Amino acid sequence: MPHPIIRLHDCPPRPWKNGLGRTREIAVHPPAAGMDDFLWRVSIAEVGSAAPFSSFPGIDRTIALLDGEGFTMTLDDGRTHALTAPCEPFAFPGEAQVAVRLAGGPTRDFNLMVRRAQARGGLQVRREPGEYRPDPAVALVYCARGAIDTEAGRLHAGDAWQPDGSRLVLRDEAIALVVRIMPAA
Repeated sequence: MPHPIIRLHDCPPRPWKNGLGRTREIAVHPPAAGMDDFLWRVSIAEVGSAAPFSSFPGIDRTIALLDGEGFTMTLDDGRTHALTAPCEPFAFPGEAQVAVRLAGGPTRDFNLMVRRAQARGGLQVRREPGEYRPDPAVALVYCARGAIDTEAGRLHAGDAWQPDGSRLVLRDEAIALVVRIMPAA
């Protein structure tokens, strides 16, 4: 039986770990894991002010802008990154202190967090229409734009699906963010 579709509106907003923003948890593994014991976690964050990111020691993070003009991140190692192009992933260590400067108004971004000692994660972007069969490392497919058909039903922007080996079809104008999780080397 195909995995059910995860609808963003069914994921209640919660405060960030540091209390300075809001997030909606889309999926976590193992199911019902908390902030201290997840292997991987996917959420959608709402960034409404220049609040610093929460610290997550031992976690590898990857984010991608979904909506809004984005922001510039300044990491404590001196690097800066302009997260202003939609659906372009940026990876950084979760323990990094990250200051944010908004490029305009509020934004929403996709967040993948993976416990570094146990797994490696990646975020691929698929933009080409067509049929795909996710490989076994694919843990989640998120519809960032357009529509994606799965055997469980149609995904619209904001919906996610945890593949079970069945296929998916990206429609014209669709953008899929594909989360891959592999065991740590």
